[in-house]
Amino acid sequence: MNSLGVVIIVAAVVCAFCWVASLITKDTSWVDRLWSIAPVVYAWIFALAALIGGGHSARVVVMAVLATLWGARLTFNFARKGGYTGMEDYRWAVLRGRMKPWAFQVFNLVFIVLYQNALLVLITLPAWLALRHPAPLTGWDALFTVLFLGALVLEFTADQQQWRFQQAKKRAGGHLEPGFVNTGLFRYSRHPNFFAEQAQWWMFYALGATAAVTAGLGFWGGVVNVTVIGAVLLTALFVGSTVFTESLSSAKYPAYAGYRRTTSMIVPWFPRRRASAQPA
Repeated sequence: MNSLGVVIIVAAVVCAFCWVASLITKDTSWVDRLWSIAPVVYAWIFALAALIGGGHSARVVVMAVLATLWGARLTFNFARKGGYTGMEDYRWAVLRGRMKPWAFQVFNLVFIVLYQNALLVLITLPAWLALRHPAPLTGWDALFTVLFLGALVLEFTADQQQWRFQQAKKRAGGHLEPGFVNTGLFRYSRHPNFFAEQAQWWMFYALGATAAVTAGLGFWGGVVNVTVIGAVLLTALFVGSTVFTESLSSAKYPAYAGYRRTTSMIVPWFPRRRASAQPA
């Protein structure tokens, strides 16, 4: 069986587990708990296939290593926030309260379980493309690898800034003006960690595209190929999730409306004007 078939079977097992577990525990965050793990497994399945097949396997192995670094950072951050202690994502609880029980269960199966797990497969398909088109490493590979690592450092930094603010907020009794972090990287983007997350997977796509181009494919099929769907859908998911999350933040924190007016949502940029709320 080829590596893509193995990945699809593993993903199907993951889907079944997440759905059954959500029904038994009435907790829909099982996909969240596997979000940083499943893509790493898929990437290494492709990398092992490349190593077994011989030839130019270095690129696929590099991509698997990068996916592992991404997964390690995300797993660490998710764990320290209590993600593996049975705590459900608060956004799912909000949606559950707004929907009829049967409608939420359809949403759980179709979007939370099936769609999101399919997306985790799609974002790793550039490694499969690199496996299908083995070619020597190039300077473009080095560039995209450096950019991936730069985005990884950026996301780690944003996570640390947010973590320190939340810890200070806890020490202050659960309230610290303006209620959300708006300094450091968050002065230039309301969600710098989201920007860095998406940038990493676009660089992952670029590595797969480099393999296709180096192997002789042209613009269509090389630079632009079918595996771009993963990065595109991931970006769409983050934008939609951010809009929903910010609607909750705006209702909770009066100063958030001003923060939205002055600060870029995802792509870091200079503030449009000084925010009315004092930096935390």
